[in-house]
Amino acid sequence: MKKITILFLGLLLTTVAFSQDSEKAKSLLDEVSTKMGAYKNMYIGFSQTLSNEDAGIKEGDEPPIRGEINLQGEKYNLNYLGNQFIYDGKKLYVINHEEKEISISEGDLDDDDGFVYPSKLLTFYKEGYNFKMGKLLNTKGRKIQFVILNPIDSNSEIVQVELGVDAKTKHIYKLIQTGSNSSKTTFTITEFKKNEDLPKNFFSFNKDKFLSKNYTID
Repeated sequence: MKKITILFLGLLLTTVAFSQDSEKAKSLLDEVSTKMGAYKNMYIGFSQTLSNEDAGIKEGDEPPIRGEINLQGEKYNLNYLGNQFIYDGKKLYVINHEEKEISISEGDLDDDDGFVYPSKLLTFYKEGYNFKMGKLLNTKGRKIQFVILNPIDSNSEIVQVELGVDAKTKHIYKLIQTGSNSSKTTFTITEFKKNEDLPKNFFSFNKDKFLSKNYTID
């Protein structure tokens, strides 16, 4: 009977500790989302790398993909993978400047594949994840607190997300996403600005401007 009681108490304490850790992790993410979401707008310059040890691809084998995004509420203007993405809150405009082609769709980028797009950094964690605190690392003189997020959906193409938060500024610094195929995508914020003076039409699509430059609009 004594052994059963000790085992029960051990399981209970473990459950309580896990619950507290989960609440602490979510509280930190909520604090980050609230602080960064309160800015009038944000500019984020970022780099992205890909590795897959199973496929023999190590981080650093390929040069990082660089991009930049301006965010204002739900609206954004993103330059990524050679394309420009403008979301005005209702429609998404994907502009391929090299091919001079533009596609227009209702709604935002599709995140059904589980990939965390740069425009979703502040909100992606709010649905479909369990949380726990990760390591506290010293990176270039900055203390970065990681939070580990695991998808609730066992069939998700993403098996784990590690979100690094600057412990002092409460700004996102890094996101590491591990896929079910063992690939690891690392997204690092290299430049951050807030409350910039942007043109009034910065998040709007100027149809006439692109038609005058002979762009094809789908």
